[in-house]
Amino acid sequence: MAHSDSDNPQKVPRIVLGVAAHPDDLDFSSAGTVATWAAAGAEVYYLVLTNGNKGSADRTADPAALTELRRQEQRDAAAILGVKDVFFCDYEDGALEVTMDVKRDIARIIRQVRPEVVITFDPCMLYNADMGFINHPDHRAAGQATLDAVYPLARDHLSFPELYRDEGLEPHNVSAVLLANFTNQNYHVNITECFDTKIAAIMAHTSQVADPEAMKNMMRTMASRIGASAGVSLAEGFMRIDIA
Repeated sequence: MAHSDSDNPQKVPRIVLGVAAHPDDLDFSSAGTVATWAAAGAEVYYLVLTNGNKGSADRTADPAALTELRRQEQRDAAAILGVKDVFFCDYEDGALEVTMDVKRDIARIIRQVRPEVVITFDPCMLYNADMGFINHPDHRAAGQATLDAVYPLARDHLSFPELYRDEGLEPHNVSAVLLANFTNQNYHVNITECFDTKIAAIMAHTSQVADPEAMKNMMRTMASRIGASAGVSLAEGFMRIDIA
């Protein structure tokens, strides 16, 4: 059954971790939710898995310089949203796979920051023919690896025992996962008050936004469509899994 934050508006997670493939992924998909919760007192962290060095149409772009630029853009966007810290891995953009190394890196941050809620992409979102949309393979890999890290790898003390033995990181149970899915949703967050903050965060990714006005219009149209299904003006939607 669909539900939303308006069902229990005072229920704001204490700690939230967003996990994504590229700088900007979390801001396009979830920045309104992040800004809303951070403003209400949540402690929010980001983990970006790839180096983002393929994300440019500029034929003269230097991949190493692009990595540094996009990481700074992500830090700037995070500061706008109230994100406490951003962690970066260095997997190759466009080549992210669901490996034990990736899962270990995610489990490490889960055990370190100990979130109640984890936000990531829905790995089941392969394509949408009506939208003319194919989901990036890195998004799908990030989502699947994150789900695997949440359950059972970050939880079980015998999974990645080196994280405790060598780094002192205790296992951790995540309470809920929010999967960003643009069409299949059972949970909505009212982002009406924080929509402008979401847009400001997206605009911080200057290397990725060729037409700011078109991007603003697209984001508002999407938020309005999702909001209509949630009974609010503007919203973000997710598949929410409350972990028993």
